[in-house]
Amino acid sequence: MANEFFNINTFRSNLNSGSRANLFKCSITGLPNQVNDPQKLLSAGGNFSFLCRSAAIPAYSLGIIEVPFRGRRIKIPGDRTYAEWTVTVLNDEQQGMRQVFDNWLKFINDPDGTKRIREETGDNYRCTVVIDHLKGDGNTSRKYSLIDAFPTDVSPIDLSYDTTDAIQEFTVTFQYHFVHTDGDGVTTTTVPTTAQPQAGGG
Repeated sequence: MANEFFNINTFRSNLNSGSRANLFKCSITGLPNQVNDPQKLLSAGGNFSFLCRSAAIPAYSLGIIEVPFRGRRIKIPGDRTYAEWTVTVLNDEQQGMRQVFDNWLKFINDPDGTKRIREETGDNYRCTVVIDHLKGDGNTSRKYSLIDAFPTDVSPIDLSYDTTDAIQEFTVTFQYHFVHTDGDGVTTTTVPTTAQPQAGGG
């Protein structure tokens, strides 16, 4: 057993080619029809594949309930919570990427109106954000679906005469209820597949 542990061929076989951080794509399914899309970036069903520079596999944690018992503390699993998720988006020349997120936030809470639109239309402002972690051949190795997601923060875009050889980018932070992975039994009938993105990571 010890020899197998130190065997480089066994290590390489288990590692295969390794999982690469720059092989991924991000998309959104089910954006509301009311989200204005002047650049026609949304496909049928409100699917949106955006130009993504960087993202992350969602983080989560499991709370602990400590029960004291005769000078000791018994630890019992508590609630599972999910951290907010942030993605960095590259902006196209027509500002279409930015407009989609601006219009989505406006749909949730219209600063020009007297009411929050979501109060009138229910929960249809929530969508599914999908992160596909890819293998070297382009097929999905693992899929993460953020269920009932919506943006809560869109960062500024810095402008400067001193900036050269750079493309505009901005970050979007999402809140969501929970995460499904492909190992949770989610099928394409539960989380619709999306059109191929215009660009992925890397």
